Amino acid sequence: MSLKQQIDADIKQAMLAKEADKLRALRAIKSLILLEETKEGAGDGLKPEDELKLLTKAVKQRKDSADIFRQQGRADLLATEEAEIAVIEKYLPKQLTEDELRARLQDIIGRVGASAPSDMGKVMGVATKELAGIAEGKAISAMVKSLLQ
Repeated sequence: MSLKQQIDADIKQAMLAKEADKLRALRAIKSLILLEETKEGAGDGLKPEDELKLLTKAVKQRKDSADIFRQQGRADLLATEEAEIAVIEKYLPKQLTEDELRARLQDIIGRVGASAPSDMGKVMGVATKELAGIAEGKAISAMVKSLLQ
């Protein structure tokens, strides 16, 4: 079942269960998928990696908004963003733990032959491709920086 079909089925369930937060998040995902599919040159549907990018971007946007609402003391809006993040993350692959991320990055550093902070670009290029969807870019960057010092 494609992501779009799964989202449609989950929207129906959320409507029947009257889960407003879940329904809002699912409709946002469906909207993103439809917008991406209607872009010029999109072809037939989305590839799984495109779906992953969409969901990752949606979570990142909501986390950024949540940070702003937290700083401004807007608990009502913060709760909404966090609820949507929880729903969207269910469709993403499991995120790597800090130890798993460190191990994967050490392997990548060994493969590309990086040894100094100036090699960060080489490592990041490989790491962002290999770890897409299972680790955040900020976390990858911070860990690579600490490993190359």
